[in-house]
Amino acid sequence: MAARQHPQGSGIRCELISSFVAGLLALTARFGRWVLVAGLVAGFALPSLALVLQDWIAHLVVLLLFLNALRLVPDDIVGSVRNLPILIGVVLCLQLVLPLIVLGLAGLAGLANNPVTFALVLMACAPSIAGGPGICVLMGFGPTIALRLLIVGTALLPVTVLPVFWLMPEFGAMKDVIATALNLLALILLATLVAILTRRAFFANPGPVFVVNLDGLTAITLAVLVIGLMPALAEAVFQTPLLAAYWILIALAANFGLQLAAFLMLRSRVATNFAVPVSLVAGNRNIVLFLAALPPDITAPIMIFIGCYQLPMYLTPLVMRKVYATAFHV
Repeated sequence: MAARQHPQGSGIRCELISSFVAGLLALTARFGRWVLVAGLVAGFALPSLALVLQDWIAHLVVLLLFLNALRLVPDDIVGSVRNLPILIGVVLCLQLVLPLIVLGLAGLAGLANNPVTFALVLMACAPSIAGGPGICVLMGFGPTIALRLLIVGTALLPVTVLPVFWLMPEFGAMKDVIATALNLLALILLATLVAILTRRAFFANPGPVFVVNLDGLTAITLAVLVIGLMPALAEAVFQTPLLAAYWILIALAANFGLQLAAFLMLRSRVATNFAVPVSLVAGNRNIVLFLAALPPDITAPIMIFIGCYQLPMYLTPLVMRKVYATAFHV
């Protein structure tokens, strides 16, 4: 008969495993910006893994939403109603006014049917990326405003896309796009609700270790997610490098350019905890959500842009943190 396992020995092993995981998460949180860069590199270096992770993108996005919502105090989320008019104003500027301006300027330049115009307008129509709150944390700023902009921006998406799509009929069937936006909104609300219930049930009074663990988990999730988004860009880099470089420059200019423009307008007018998230959201948009709604033959010309767009998104904590921190002395 096998010897019965001693309860004390089992407890010691569990404690050691727990300490190891906590230490690993703390290390990941400390070097979170470099973990994201490692995800980008892995997307190029491990194409077979990237193809596998493509099927898990939707699950990773939901997990990211859950982790972002879990770090907030429930009363904080409910209290966002007080800022609703301001949030709606920001979303309308970013998701309605901006794409209309891009479309108008392209029309005046005779570039309305250019693939670059299509890519930029589609990007400008999209709400914040799901990882926005987590990226704010990696840069040393609070996630609350970023999460509120994510929720409000997604909620208003079915309305804000209507005028833009009406001006560009090649965007495809309106009902499909609205259905996609509503599905994403449902996921966001569900993930937030589960996070609120989880926090109240298990983490009513979390300490600093809880926050560090969340930071580490968020960085890991973001890094794994970007691996699944890189196959299109990796293929272009190896087969048509000049074309890839062209689209990479466009993606860098669009993302960092919008962040800098928003930052310059806001830094002397509003508080730090508002200016940085708005600037972050201005350049980092969830363009991927449109892929399920638009026909493949329409999105095919800009798939390389969507891959390139991941580069500035995941380099934002590394590149933009110094810009934001220097201005606000963080």
